[in-house]
Amino acid sequence: MHLKCTRRDWDSYKKMAWLNDELSPKSGKPKNTFGGWGATLVDSLDTLWIMGLKDEFEEAVAAAASIDFSPDSTSDGIINMFETTIRYLGGLLSAYDLTECKDRRLLDKAVEIGDMIYASFDTKNRMPVTRWSPYKAMKGINQYPAERGIIAEVASSSMELTRLSQLTGDMRWFDAIQRITNVLDQQQNKTYLPGLWPVGCSPLSGEFAGDSTFTLGSMADSAYEYLPKMYALLGGTDAASQYARLYSHAMNTAMEYLFFRPLVPDNADILVSGQTRAQRPSSASLETEGQHLTCYLGGTLALGGRLLSNKTHVEVGRKLTDGCIWTYRNTPTGLMPELFRMQACSSPSSCELDNQQWESDHGQRHPGFTHITDGNYRLRPEAIESIFYLYRITGDPKLQDVAWEMFQAVEKHTRTDLAHAVLKNVMDPELGTEDSMESFWFGETLKYFYLIFSDPSLISLDEFVFNTEAHPFRIPRP
Repeated sequence: MHLKCTRRDWDSYKKMAWLNDELSPKSGKPKNTFGGWGATLVDSLDTLWIMGLKDEFEEAVAAAASIDFSPDSTSDGIINMFETTIRYLGGLLSAYDLTECKDRRLLDKAVEIGDMIYASFDTKNRMPVTRWSPYKAMKGINQYPAERGIIAEVASSSMELTRLSQLTGDMRWFDAIQRITNVLDQQQNKTYLPGLWPVGCSPLSGEFAGDSTFTLGSMADSAYEYLPKMYALLGGTDAASQYARLYSHAMNTAMEYLFFRPLVPDNADILVSGQTRAQRPSSASLETEGQHLTCYLGGTLALGGRLLSNKTHVEVGRKLTDGCIWTYRNTPTGLMPELFRMQACSSPSSCELDNQQWESDHGQRHPGFTHITDGNYRLRPEAIESIFYLYRITGDPKLQDVAWEMFQAVEKHTRTDLAHAVLKNVMDPELGTEDSMESFWFGETLKYFYLIFSDPSLISLDEFVFNTEAHPFRIPRP
């Protein structure tokens, strides 16, 4: 079913939006949102290979090899370096790894992008320019890191640049990201919640401790996700131990200040990750707003716990994943909203819902949710991603049943004549869909749905580690 779905959507992209960034799944129009370099094409390379669509893969590789990544080729005046790194560089490196490093065209293209990314680090303090202008670079005009930035964009290129250095033997890319990691290390205990870095940072001054908003969701997520994954990718080296230490400290702080058990009708023992504002630990104030984006956390903790032999992290990862499963199952569509609010239990052990009190406080609609902030379902992968990790790590067959339920809900509510589209409101499917299908639908969501029903030896977690766009990199072996 997943294979049939992928082939159908891919055929539509190939027919109507080939070499463009995205296909508009209702109108069939091409759309360019990430430089006009074919984001869906590059994001899909490894998915095609994993699913055994070898003819489609070879055709896509040939097309990717023809993409001109030179600064004057982009359709955008400003390049989002984070998205360029995770989608384009990640997609090319993964395809190169999966084909056992036999197609030099893929590595050559990866180096081409890597050189552009490296140029964004050409600043006085070696902090990257996250919105980089190819035009200014060509004209020799200096570019500076932003005075105000977000940690996810500054600290989430470590896996891609590390793997590029590993494959080429050129250490300049690894050196570039290691400078950022060292700054994070130096400031981890200087923030208002020691262990966690706030969302806001100043790349211009190199300040990562001054903001007071803490979350593991939007604008911060991949910075944390990459800590245990870098430990895996660096396998046993001295540098790996630094990432293990940063990860353990961050997650232990998150368990104390960010995760909460919500009050739900069936008294389910689940966790959700919220947002905290703090000027010091004693002033920490938890906001119980959940995000679909934080659903990656269950997989991150399960993987980190497995790598570092920490059973508590695996158990907490399962409860966070169960929280996302609960949220899917308790909407009219069986799909999770983008943003929502819940009520935290008075304590993790005291969590009995009083129905009369609930109706008095919140009315009868959507029990368990106090408010739906954003009802979109954007074809996102984070929930199925964590279900995949937990299945691979625990072997619990119930997780496959959950995955099948989710896939059926996605098919029912997002399928169009051409492909799949964003659902406007998971609480009211009658509102229909938006004409949008981001490249991560191919690159991540469909891939995880396929892999959870595949033999665990296919992209084994012992041999590969996924970047935040679900591109698997081979873990080097001595």
